[in-house]
Amino acid sequence: MSLEMSREERETFLADLHVGIISIRDGDQGPLTLPIWYRYEPGGHLEVITDSSSRKARLIAEAGRFSLCTQTEEAPYKYVSVEGPVSSTRPADLEGDLRPMAHRYLGTELGDGYVAGSTMVGQVVIAMKPERWRTVDYSKEYA
Repeated sequence: MSLEMSREERETFLADLHVGIISIRDGDQGPLTLPIWYRYEPGGHLEVITDSSSRKARLIAEAGRFSLCTQTEEAPYKYVSVEGPVSSTRPADLEGDLRPMAHRYLGTELGDGYVAGSTMVGQVVIAMKPERWRTVDYSKEYA
Protein backbone atom coordinates (compact mmCIF):
# COMPACT_ATOMS: atom_id res chain seq x y z
CA MET A 1 0.00 0.00 0.00
CA SER A 2 1.30 3.44 -0.93
CA LEU A 3 1.58 6.03 1.81
CA GLU A 4 1.82 8.81 -0.78
CA MET A 5 -0.93 11.42 -0.80
CA SER A 6 -3.05 12.05 -3.88
CA ARG A 7 -2.80 15.45 -5.56
CA GLU A 8 -6.00 16.61 -3.82
CA GLU A 9 -4.83 15.30 -0.43
CA ARG A 10 -1.41 16.94 -0.64
CA GLU A 11 -2.76 20.30 -1.81
CA THR A 12 -5.44 20.32 0.89
CA PHE A 13 -2.84 19.40 3.53
CA LEU A 14 -0.46 22.15 2.40
CA ALA A 15 -3.31 24.70 2.44
CA ASP A 16 -4.22 23.74 6.03
CA LEU A 17 -2.72 25.60 8.97
CA HIS A 18 0.82 24.39 9.68
CA VAL A 19 4.08 26.13 10.47
CA GLY A 20 6.40 25.46 7.57
CA ILE A 21 10.10 24.72 7.67
CA ILE A 22 11.83 26.56 4.84
CA SER A 23 15.19 25.39 3.47
CA ILE A 24 17.37 27.46 1.17
CA ARG A 25 20.73 26.60 -0.36
CA ASP A 26 23.51 28.42 1.48
CA GLY A 27 26.70 28.14 -0.56
CA ASP A 28 29.09 25.45 0.63
CA GLN A 29 27.31 25.10 3.99
CA GLY A 30 24.25 23.08 4.75
CA PRO A 31 20.99 24.81 3.82
CA LEU A 32 19.51 27.60 5.92
CA THR A 33 16.52 25.90 7.56
CA LEU A 34 14.01 27.89 9.64
CA PRO A 35 10.34 27.83 10.71
CA ILE A 36 8.12 30.22 8.76
CA TRP A 37 4.50 31.18 8.27
CA TYR A 38 3.19 30.60 4.76
CA ARG A 39 -0.01 30.54 2.74
CA TYR A 40 -1.06 28.31 -0.10
CA GLU A 41 -4.25 27.73 -2.07
CA PRO A 42 -4.58 24.47 -4.02
CA GLY A 43 -3.23 24.80 -7.52
CA GLY A 44 -1.53 28.10 -6.74
CA HIS A 45 1.74 29.47 -5.51
CA LEU A 46 3.11 29.14 -1.99
CA GLU A 47 3.86 32.53 -0.41
CA VAL A 48 6.05 33.61 2.49
CA ILE A 49 6.66 37.09 3.92
CA THR A 50 10.10 38.18 5.05
CA ASP A 51 12.29 41.25 5.37
CA SER A 52 13.99 42.02 2.06
CA SER A 53 17.32 42.56 3.85
CA SER A 54 17.19 39.24 5.74
CA ARG A 55 19.61 36.39 5.14
CA LYS A 56 16.58 34.31 4.11
CA ALA A 57 15.57 36.78 1.38
CA ARG A 58 19.16 37.17 0.16
CA LEU A 59 19.68 33.40 -0.10
CA ILE A 60 16.33 32.88 -1.86
CA ALA A 61 17.28 35.58 -4.39
CA GLU A 62 20.68 33.92 -4.97
CA ALA A 63 19.30 30.39 -5.27
CA GLY A 64 16.15 31.33 -7.19
CA ARG A 65 14.27 28.54 -5.40
CA PHE A 66 13.52 27.06 -2.00
CA SER A 67 11.92 24.09 -0.26
CA LEU A 68 9.25 24.00 2.42
CA CYS A 69 8.15 21.08 4.55
CA THR A 70 5.17 20.88 6.88
CA GLN A 71 3.89 18.05 9.04
CA THR A 72 1.41 16.95 11.65
CA GLU A 73 2.56 16.78 15.26
CA GLU A 74 0.60 13.68 16.30
CA ALA A 75 0.70 10.11 15.08
CA PRO A 76 -0.12 8.79 12.62
CA TYR A 77 2.15 11.39 11.03
CA LYS A 78 1.66 13.13 7.71
CA TYR A 79 3.95 15.48 5.85
CA VAL A 80 4.17 17.43 2.62
CA SER A 81 7.42 18.77 1.24
CA VAL A 82 7.48 21.06 -1.80
CA GLU A 83 10.33 22.55 -3.80
CA GLY A 84 10.32 24.93 -6.69
CA PRO A 85 11.47 28.16 -8.29
CA VAL A 86 10.63 31.64 -7.10
CA SER A 87 7.82 32.87 -9.30
CA SER A 88 7.64 36.44 -7.98
CA THR A 89 8.85 38.83 -5.31
CA ARG A 90 6.87 41.95 -4.48
CA PRO A 91 6.50 44.46 -1.64
CA ALA A 92 4.22 43.15 1.14
CA ASP A 93 0.98 44.97 1.86
CA LEU A 94 -0.28 45.41 5.44
CA GLU A 95 -3.95 44.64 4.76
CA GLY A 96 -3.55 42.28 1.82
CA ASP A 97 -0.63 40.23 3.12
CA LEU A 98 0.52 40.74 6.71
CA ARG A 99 -2.85 41.01 8.49
CA PRO A 100 -4.34 37.91 6.77
CA MET A 101 -1.17 35.94 7.56
CA ALA A 102 -1.20 37.07 11.21
CA HIS A 103 -4.91 36.20 11.51
CA ARG A 104 -4.22 32.77 9.97
CA TYR A 105 -1.61 31.91 12.56
CA LEU A 106 -2.65 33.89 15.63
CA GLY A 107 -6.38 34.52 15.28
CA THR A 108 -8.00 37.94 14.97
CA GLU A 109 -7.17 39.52 18.34
CA LEU A 110 -3.56 38.35 18.68
CA GLY A 111 -3.04 38.83 14.93
CA ASP A 112 -4.13 42.46 15.12
CA GLY A 113 -1.75 42.97 18.06
CA TYR A 114 1.07 41.41 16.05
CA VAL A 115 0.32 43.70 13.09
CA ALA A 116 0.16 46.78 15.35
CA GLY A 117 3.70 46.05 16.52
CA SER A 118 5.04 45.31 13.03
CA THR A 119 6.65 47.55 10.49
CA MET A 120 6.08 46.96 6.80
CA VAL A 121 9.29 48.72 5.80
CA GLY A 122 11.25 46.34 3.60
CA GLN A 123 8.81 43.42 3.89
CA VAL A 124 8.38 41.34 0.74
CA VAL A 125 6.16 38.49 -0.37
CA ILE A 126 8.12 35.74 -2.08
CA ALA A 127 6.06 33.27 -4.12
CA MET A 128 7.13 29.80 -5.22
CA LYS A 129 5.41 27.50 -7.70
CA PRO A 130 5.71 23.95 -6.30
CA GLU A 131 7.42 21.68 -8.84
CA ARG A 132 8.44 18.70 -6.72
CA TRP A 133 6.20 17.18 -4.07
CA ARG A 134 7.12 14.58 -1.48
CA THR A 135 4.35 13.29 0.73
CA VAL A 136 3.61 10.63 3.33
CA ASP A 137 0.39 9.84 5.14
CA TYR A 138 1.02 7.11 7.70
CA SER A 139 -2.69 6.93 8.51
CA LYS A 140 -3.06 4.98 5.23
CA GLU A 141 -0.96 2.22 6.76
CA TYR A 142 -3.46 1.79 9.61
CA ALA A 143 -6.71 2.37 7.70
